Amino acid sequence: MDDVLLNVEDLWIQYDTEFITNYAVNGISFSIKTGENLGFVGETGAGKSTTALSILGLLPRGVGKVAKGSMMFNGKDLLSLPESELRLIRGNLISMIFQDPMTSLNPVLSVGSQIAEVLKYHAEDKSPASVSQRVEELLNMVGIAPERKNDYPHQFSGGMKQRIVIAIAIACNPMLLIADEPTTALDVTIQAQVLDMMDWLKRKLNTSMIMITHDLGIVAQVCDKVAIMYSGEIVEYGSVVDIFEGVGRHPYTEGLFGSIPDLSAKSEKRLRPIGGQMTDPSQLPEGCKFHPRCKNAGDICKQEIPPAVEVSPGHLIKCHHSLRGV
Repeated sequence: MDDVLLNVEDLWIQYDTEFITNYAVNGISFSIKTGENLGFVGETGAGKSTTALSILGLLPRGVGKVAKGSMMFNGKDLLSLPESELRLIRGNLISMIFQDPMTSLNPVLSVGSQIAEVLKYHAEDKSPASVSQRVEELLNMVGIAPERKNDYPHQFSGGMKQRIVIAIAIACNPMLLIADEPTTALDVTIQAQVLDMMDWLKRKLNTSMIMITHDLGIVAQVCDKVAIMYSGEIVEYGSVVDIFEGVGRHPYTEGLFGSIPDLSAKSEKRLRPIGGQMTDPSQLPEGCKFHPRCKNAGDICKQEIPPAVEVSPGHLIKCHHSLRGV
């Protein structure tokens, strides 16, 4: 456990409003080692972004709260730290690339000043000359001409804006980088360039990374381990090899793979989307949360929450069928 950077145990998160309570994350556990990439995969509403925001202490105030669990990062429990200490970690030791670069950047500030803001707060040398030099280094590192540091966000393309957001995130050489669907708004060519750049930066800085995505192709390209999330639970967890080539899979994981076109083979068959809708987080069903959409569901699935079964070393599946070797 000495090389474990982040260890999350039995995390429960809920959003309380005046009328309802949404159970967004329900008892998940995972760990990330130094230099390791973990991918979170699942439909919208699965709890992926909520988990990421809880790590940074950015859940909506007065609404979102961690009901239970522990989150040990570099020897400290993030959930017990006061806001003043979290601010020293946020943007410094842990950084996040948010979903939409269009809304992540302030339109009335130059991109250089937005990168410099992080450095002025966290860098050891806060002198104007040092900060300016570091801003130019970061822009050059992400493939943008340093002389463009005085330009504004509207003067850049979508892909370049994403590179600037990445430059802000890596400004202080974080130990953990959280990337929340960093390529969603980009076309395929720019997406590939951004992913290659992130992988290069990760290896250069030896940074651990959490990659949140809907795209299993991205997971295969950049991740070491994968957590499949559904209705706030991790229903399958293992290495990339386990998820893509393992003997057994959770029915939800099978459904995700069935929704992907196979470009290597000609086929007249239509894609097989998962039927139904994600369960309402304020009215979660009894038993297995996936059973209303699962074609293999039996009576036990509707009544009892399945345990996480280790079908092979390090490969966990939360499904009653796994107990029977199905």
